[in-house]
Amino acid sequence: MTTTNEEDVMADIARYPFTRHLRGSATAYVQHVTAGRLRHGGTGASFWFRPLSAVLSEVPVDDRELPLLFHARTADFQDVTVQMTLTYRFADPALTVGRVDFSIDPDTGLWRGTPLEQVAGLLTESAQQHAIDLLAGAVLTAALTGGVGPVRDTVAAGLAADPRLVETGIVVVDVRVVAIRPEPEVERALRTPTREQVQADADAATYARRATAVERERAISENELANQVELARREEELVGQRGVNARREAENAAAAAEVAAESKARRDRAAAQVEAERTRVQGEARGAANRAEWAVWVDMPVETVHALALRQLASNLPQIQNITVTPDMLTGLLAKLGTGQGAQE
Repeated sequence: MTTTNEEDVMADIARYPFTRHLRGSATAYVQHVTAGRLRHGGTGASFWFRPLSAVLSEVPVDDRELPLLFHARTADFQDVTVQMTLTYRFADPALTVGRVDFSIDPDTGLWRGTPLEQVAGLLTESAQQHAIDLLAGAVLTAALTGGVGPVRDTVAAGLAADPRLVETGIVVVDVRVVAIRPEPEVERALRTPTREQVQADADAATYARRATAVERERAISENELANQVELARREEELVGQRGVNARREAENAAAAAEVAAESKARRDRAAAQVEAERTRVQGEARGAANRAEWAVWVDMPVETVHALALRQLASNLPQIQNITVTPDMLTGLLAKLGTGQGAQE
């Protein structure tokens, strides 16, 4: 598929003295007429001809594209720009040669005129007419919201039924409407409500998310507060239970101390009774011993008692290394001993 260009179709002509040789292509229809008579005609033709008497024409038969960009006005007097592309081809090149000048120079193989521009003008005028008629009956908002489909269908149907194209052997293969745009100021004005609505929806979504987040935070705070209240209640129960346990422990300790004190008192009383009984028994034993000893002492002579007393005293005195006996002491002692013997006699 090729675009419109006056130089992209060119016959290959070899020049010789007094004669020429033309070699066509598979996408070009070549017609050779001499003296009003058709000598050669067809695609991919190759033949010899005399340049002075030959009339040559070359028509492309491949699909060709024609981009269009034009302005139209809607029913509410708003200008719009329509961008479309037409795809066409010359379905009957023999008929086209008779309506459009596709003759080529026998020496260079180039078109003598601008046939593709003529065809492009014909297609442009026809397509614009059908699109303008459609848009003139619709307001701007309807034309924009309706999209490119109605314009495409209207232009395709109008070109297919155009008698000039049929008589020229031109067939429109495809119509593509790329865009329908209003003036920049109008387009911005039309976009404003939509943008504001989109922004409002976005703000509403943002507020909804924030509200949801706040609600969730509130629920979390309430849950934390409830947990704290429950924890405080349990701590209070724990403190109470600890007090009860401490009171019970104190009561148990007091009872145990009381039991221990009573047990100790009983032990002390028993020990005291045993000690008293032992003391009593010992006292009775010592009394009996003392009585027996006294009974012995009663019957014992006085001198013996004195001697025993002195011996007991001497056993309790410290050790005496030396003793000095004076004559006075010896005289007194002997006197006493003599007195004692006289008394005994």
